[in-house]
Amino acid sequence: MALKIRLSRGGARNRPFFSIVVADGRSPRDGRFIEKIGTYNPFLPQDNPRRVTLDVERARHWISKGAQPSGRVQLFLYRLGAGPRPEIRETPRKSAPKAKAQERLKAAAEAAAPPAGKAEEKTADAPAPEAAQA
Repeated sequence: MALKIRLSRGGARNRPFFSIVVADGRSPRDGRFIEKIGTYNPFLPQDNPRRVTLDVERARHWISKGAQPSGRVQLFLYRLGAGPRPEIRETPRKSAPKAKAQERLKAAAEAAAPPAGKAEEKTADAPAPEAAQA
């Protein structure tokens, strides 16, 4: 059984409230879960201690049993000092250019950049601005 530690949404429309639960990865987001180990209220200010309540010992217990935390839960654990920092990518892999497009972009960047040797020769041959004004 693939265990996940993830958020389960509750609350009213436009007023979300999340429970941090341990659930089977195949169960629906708001469906059956094994254990509730915390809560997350995004409407509370960042510095409010009740914004994220998480039983770190139970989270460590489930991680030792093989549970994989979601990205948001991993960030909560990191901020509480109970886990490594989650990897945050600049752009999603799906939207990244494919291999041929990356080759074309690289070739275009190389063609647009002037060669380093010729740029130095032009600056050495040009007269100094002070001599031109005198």
